[in-house]
Amino acid sequence: MAGGFAKDGAVNDQIEASLDDAVRAARAQLGQGESAEFCVDCDEPIPEARRRALPGVQRCLKCQSALDGQFQAGALYNRRGSKDSQLR
Repeated sequence: MAGGFAKDGAVNDQIEASLDDAVRAARAQLGQGESAEFCVDCDEPIPEARRRALPGVQRCLKCQSALDGQFQAGALYNRRGSKDSQLR
């Protein structure tokens, strides 16, 4: 039951919209096309197995791991906050 001006199911709609945005962002990061033979960052050769497993790969594992570490997405909302934290 929603109260005030919110319609019924508004919280579920917000959660679904957040999930849709996260899935869309993850799909946008997937590579497509032809894989590079050499890493675009360090010029090291990319192993054949990695190129076959990930179409469109442009970086070696070391460089991709470093890049992924820079862009870790954090939670935008604390959906599991306790009532005590909300009352302060």
